[in-house]
Amino acid sequence: MLDNLTQRLAKVVKTMRGEARLTESNTADMLREVRLALLEADVALPAVREFISRVKEKALGEDVVGSLTPGQALVGVVQRELASIMGADLGPEASQLNFATQPPAVILMAGLQGAGKTTTVGKLAKFLKEQKKKKVLTVSTDVYRPAAIGQLQTVTAQVDADFFPSHVTDKPVAIALAALDYAKKHYHDVLIVDTAGRLGIDEAMMHEIAALHAALKPIETLFVVDAMLGQDAINTAKAFNDALPLTGVVLTKLDGDARGGAALSVRHITGKPVKFAGVAEKLDGLEPFDPNRMANRILGMGDILALVEEARKGVDVAAAKDLADKIKGGGRFDLNDFKAQLSQMKKMGGLSGLIDKLPAQFQQAAGNADMDQAEKQVRRMEGIINSMTPQERAKPDLIKASRKRRIATGAGVQVQEVNRMLAQFEQMQSMMKKLKGGGMMKMMRGMKGMLPGTR
Repeated sequence: MLDNLTQRLAKVVKTMRGEARLTESNTADMLREVRLALLEADVALPAVREFISRVKEKALGEDVVGSLTPGQALVGVVQRELASIMGADLGPEASQLNFATQPPAVILMAGLQGAGKTTTVGKLAKFLKEQKKKKVLTVSTDVYRPAAIGQLQTVTAQVDADFFPSHVTDKPVAIALAALDYAKKHYHDVLIVDTAGRLGIDEAMMHEIAALHAALKPIETLFVVDAMLGQDAINTAKAFNDALPLTGVVLTKLDGDARGGAALSVRHITGKPVKFAGVAEKLDGLEPFDPNRMANRILGMGDILALVEEARKGVDVAAAKDLADKIKGGGRFDLNDFKAQLSQMKKMGGLSGLIDKLPAQFQQAAGNADMDQAEKQVRRMEGIINSMTPQERAKPDLIKASRKRRIATGAGVQVQEVNRMLAQFEQMQSMMKKLKGGGMMKMMRGMKGMLPGTR
């Protein structure tokens, strides 16, 4: 997101040194860079003007304290205002879903076709079921797109939530009311209603969704918007905000957006908080939106909290403890341990997912790496280890030329790939020895060499 802004700010921070106060003259260059970066990121012009004005007002006259440089002090102001314009000023409760109603709590999903509404319904059902322990029912009122109802049924089944069937011959309001009645009778906590999308905004669509809102009286009406739309997101947001009493926004496809202007624009146009962000295609790729953490990520400060949460979800704590005890007790890190580490990394979103959440200096260390190629290499490494005997995994020193040829044939790769995998395993084994001696920074530096293309 907003990679350009990160790079431009980093460049200006280097030039603003040795001054004790932020003044109009020494902030002008930086504000110009910020303005250009925001416009290039497709942020709406009114949002850019308001943002620059707020940063300028807060920055001028601010003393540069402690060991900060003027550039770093200004980045601090930019971070606070970025968080504020994305909703931090509304307070932490604003981004939470409201369940203060007689069950079932109805959540109405609105947005254009292709924004990712149906997949988001599945992701939200999974989030509510696993994180909030809610009994969830989903229903589709999209009677215009033949595959829509089947698609929602499939994703609902994948997340193990309940699905209310509907047919293309039914009326949307009748479907929704029947689903609501079913949810009441079967004691569901939440009913998520997927609505029809169009390729563009039209009057019939707005009448239909307004009728659904009137019939259901949802406690949450969420506007789902593709973060890659850029300026088009603003027009869509305005139309839906005028037609419906929106309670929040879900930004999808943030992982694929190099510009990220929608995150700032939609919040500014609607005045409603961004409640969730779609950060991956998988059904667990939905995160509660935190303006402070998103501001940190935009500015290259990383999102370490998100990384910790991924670790908590993906890491087998008992297995990690066993490995730590083994290393501390003088045991050797073997290929079974190496394979387990690769598996844990995949559960945490893979290499690209991990690196995206790290601070800029770590991202730069991996900047030359082709992440798609790196992910493929991880899968090949797992295949190579799977082609080994239990004895070879436990004692890698046994693997000589003839064994390497057999392993390569079994994994469908060249012998050179087996050699490369063993070399990377030895690097990791060496890092584990340093970790035993408390050399965490040495290990972090060594990890740079583990990424393809960064040596």
